[in-house]
Amino acid sequence: MAMSWLDGHVSGLAFEPEQLHKALEQLEERFAQREPALKAFVLEKGRFVRLRREAEEALAAHPEPRSRGSLFGIPIGVKDVFHVDGLPTHAGSRLPPEELTGRQAGVVAQLRAGGALVVGKTVTAEFSYYAPGPTRNPYDPHHTPGGSSSGSAAAVAAGLCAAALGTQTIGSLIRPAAFCGVVGFKPSYGRLSAEGLIPLSPSLDHVGFLIRDVAGAIVLATALLKDLKVDKLDRAGQARLPVLGIPEGPYLSHASEEGLAHFRETCGRLRSRYEVRSVPAMADFIRIMARHHRLMAAEASQVHADWFQRFPGLYAPQTAELIQRGREIPSQQTKQDRAGCKTLCDELTDLMDKHGIDVWISPSAPGPPPRRLAGTGDPVMNLPWTQAGLPTLGVPAGRNAEGLPMGLQLSGRFLADEDLLCFGQEIARLVAM
Repeated sequence: MAMSWLDGHVSGLAFEPEQLHKALEQLEERFAQREPALKAFVLEKGRFVRLRREAEEALAAHPEPRSRGSLFGIPIGVKDVFHVDGLPTHAGSRLPPEELTGRQAGVVAQLRAGGALVVGKTVTAEFSYYAPGPTRNPYDPHHTPGGSSSGSAAAVAAGLCAAALGTQTIGSLIRPAAFCGVVGFKPSYGRLSAEGLIPLSPSLDHVGFLIRDVAGAIVLATALLKDLKVDKLDRAGQARLPVLGIPEGPYLSHASEEGLAHFRETCGRLRSRYEVRSVPAMADFIRIMARHHRLMAAEASQVHADWFQRFPGLYAPQTAELIQRGREIPSQQTKQDRAGCKTLCDELTDLMDKHGIDVWISPSAPGPPPRRLAGTGDPVMNLPWTQAGLPTLGVPAGRNAEGLPMGLQLSGRFLADEDLLCFGQEIARLVAM
């Protein structure tokens, strides 16, 4: 998608102060052109009055150019499940916003402290589950942008912000990234704080973001992940290329015929540069799926116990069914399912050790974005990597015959986010061709 005012800023990110006012003028024009049809953001009266005021406040807080970091002046979207000072939280729901208040999310505070500008709240599926919001796919409005970080992905793709925060409990970052033709990054579980977030399933929720390219993802990750080993990201002269692994077996059978064919073709392109090894994996994938959905339902029922008791008629049917199902799950089963997440992580890591794999590769989604009436798409291809808590990077991988975006999913070792980002930059260049 055309970026106009963002061209040249995404990889290096930070705006110089003299560019701020001009950038906001151009952003306001772009909003007027794209947002009415796209519906990526929650409505906000006086959005650009606020943004100009906050830009002045950022300049006042960072008067010396040397004090301005890489995110200074950068417009960021924030999924509407994060609390943001000055903006109400709706979480894509009909619940009264005064019921959903909370302290500003830690990751939002980090962004603002660095001088980033919060463009606004981006549309989410209700409480980060399946009931979709109004956002359209920026490539084709008849197709879904994915979910639940729908607005975040669409906003980045349409050039309405440089990056956007999102969350993933099954596939809510990587799937919309693929459907909207952008990069999605889900760090290792817990590496970005979920403080100040309305959770769906705390044992599975990951905080991450969407952005235009992997170079930009590295800059943003460096700013947000305080323990990131920056020296590991400088691999320009590395002698060894990563070995890529394909998790063969019942997991891949959940891709559509079109999606699997595109994935195999993408693997063929990767083999021109990398060693790609096929490894039997996750023979018990049906059990892995059942565990994930059971744990998510159990924890969602706990999160929503009070709200659902008081406002049952305000929930979408999909969310209500999840909560009601979760009530029936014994606590001992939930304890076992939480332990199963660690077991899956260990099993996938053991396979990487045994077969010398650095990065797992897989489809970002079963296929291209489906029609909007079919919902936000199936997150099944993202499920095991989320359950295992492994860092995952979704990169654009061309388009199908209809011109709809397709994606490739890269998953690394737990807490080896630096390696994944470094390897992902070159892989993304190759598969985008």
